[in-house]
Amino acid sequence: MEDLMNVASYIFNRYKNEYHTKIDEMKLHKLMYFAQRESLIQKEEPLFDAVFYGWKFGPILKEIRSIYKENAFYSVIPEDIVKRITCIMDKVFEEYAGKDSWNLSRLTHGEYSWKNSRIGILEGENSDNPMNIEDIRKDAKRIQKRREMLAQLGLS
Repeated sequence: MEDLMNVASYIFNRYKNEYHTKIDEMKLHKLMYFAQRESLIQKEEPLFDAVFYGWKFGPILKEIRSIYKENAFYSVIPEDIVKRITCIMDKVFEEYAGKDSWNLSRLTHGEYSWKNSRIGILEGENSDNPMNIEDIRKDAKRIQKRREMLAQLGLS
């Protein structure tokens, strides 16, 4: 499992290099979520050990909120970590990095894990309800099956 700060810093730096702008906080949280889900698809294990919370605009990591505000990301990520996470991150960037934050938010609202974390919470309110990793695993299985079906149809 990777260190949360290394993964967040990787996304932060790669986004800046590829898009020539600073990633906004909401998009960073969503890309972190999709990276965690993608790791469950590719490696059947979480990429990092952290809890997402089901806030009104989608999954967030509380640790990342303060790091983002302080601009405390690492400027250099060790090469061995980059090698381990590149396959996961390539897929996340290919599918999600080019979308705007609000579209990513809407995508996460379709996730079983986010919906379950919102049970009993009013629509416009944030919540301290954690998103269960087993629910994220179910979302990963759903995406994996969709990809397999598309591949069988020659649409991937």
